[in-house]
Amino acid sequence: QVQLQESGPGLVKPSQTLSLTCTVSGGPITTSKTYWSWIRQPPGKGLEVIGRIKSSGNTDYSPSLKARTSISRDTPKNQFTLQLSSVTPEDTAVYYCYAIVIDGGSRDYWGQGTQVTVSS
Repeated sequence: QVQLQESGPGLVKPSQTLSLTCTVSGGPITTSKTYWSWIRQPPGKGLEVIGRIKSSGNTDYSPSLKARTSISRDTPKNQFTLQLSSVTPEDTAVYYCYAIVIDGGSRDYWGQGTQVTVSS
């Protein structure tokens, strides 16, 4: 059973870089046919996919956030990270890490989410 846990600061100042880490347990982050994503939900709004890193290490980003986003992984630590630069109060949201395994069927897993507020 894969488990995901987000960690990082809950308060970030405008113009700074938001950095979050997702620690994965129950399986290696290099497991094939697995996609590791960051998703957020601003207050009063729906879920928004920020981007993902594949088991190959390749990344995909939301076009609207691509210029400010970087997703990477630390294989020895079994973690993947999100960096979102030049944040504004509009980046205030609950941030989730998410994994989906597609191998004939599909199984997905969510972290519990972490609140990040952008404020001076």
